[in-house]
Amino acid sequence: MPNYVTLMKLTDQGIKAIKDAPGRVETAKKAIEKMGGKLLNLYIVMGEYDYVGITEFPSDEVATTFALALSSLGNLTTTTLRAFTMEEFAAMVKKLP
Repeated sequence: MPNYVTLMKLTDQGIKAIKDAPGRVETAKKAIEKMGGKLLNLYIVMGEYDYVGITEFPSDEVATTFALALSSLGNLTTTTLRAFTMEEFAAMVKKLP
């Protein structure tokens, strides 16, 4: 299943309701699973972003749908990156002319 790295920033709304964040994470985890994905890890980080999520989804379309749904709640903005394993990368390199 494809892997994704999602960089998240809290909005003003999200920081005002930060005490609710653990519950929102559990809700998001259940939504990911309902969409056929899996939350592999979620990190709270320092710096430009507030959270980094590592997920698996069945397709880019499902990952994008989840990111749109998450952002539409107004607590976060997201940037999602498709992450390739070393095995996937090696297979791509083998196809180079």
